[in-house]
Amino acid sequence: MSLVKDAAFALGRNLTRLTRDADIRDLVKRLRPLDCGRELIRVGGEADGGYLLPDDLEDIEYCFSPGVGPRADFESHLADLKIKSFLADYSVDSPPVERPEFTFDKKFIAANDSETSWTIESWKNKYLPNYAGDLLLQMDIEGSEYEVILGTPLDVLDRFRIMVIEFHFLEKLFDRFVFGLYRACFDKILKNFHVVHLHPNNGCGSVKKNGIEIPRLMEFTFYNKRRVSELKYRDDFPHALDKDCAAGRKSLRLPRCWYQS
Repeated sequence: MSLVKDAAFALGRNLTRLTRDADIRDLVKRLRPLDCGRELIRVGGEADGGYLLPDDLEDIEYCFSPGVGPRADFESHLADLKIKSFLADYSVDSPPVERPEFTFDKKFIAANDSETSWTIESWKNKYLPNYAGDLLLQMDIEGSEYEVILGTPLDVLDRFRIMVIEFHFLEKLFDRFVFGLYRACFDKILKNFHVVHLHPNNGCGSVKKNGIEIPRLMEFTFYNKRRVSELKYRDDFPHALDKDCAAGRKSLRLPRCWYQS
């Protein structure tokens, strides 16, 4: 087997062991979206950049939004709701629009501080060192979300009432080694949060194996357990407010294995 692996590696391919189906099914079951007693609202644009959040933004004053793209519909919508946003991305020099409610830093968000990056904890401490109110997080950082979550202390994560995170490369859940890292990331979030919405990106497709279908890129909405009044499973997918991320591409519904037992 080692000769086969070496030959594949020489050709630019890496052979790995597959994750057990039972392990993937268990994780997917624990990520099943819940109705936590709040209606969902859409914040942001009608396509990519718009997200579904629990209708519980009252008293939230600040959003941390790492990853700056060509649009800022989400942050602009929040600004209209009197919520200020901190934005960070080393790959750009400024947000696509300038608003007095935006504070931008040319930094990546990562697991460690460096000349070009800092952690969520360092970022928060720079601007809100003693702030005790609830915060909002919207994170789209092209695959670095796993290291960021694993590198963020639980008490810092718990300061967020709502987190919207785009998880990339989810097809790698089928890779046994990567699965362990991904599961650790989700386990950490689930200590303090419930999943309240999932939305697959229709521009990236999905992979299937033995009845398990995993979208390659999916938007997760997490709601802090401190705010939850009731719990029941959701099965209204796609949600009436869901919109395709990629115009002109075939729609991708949330696979049934993510919301039906």
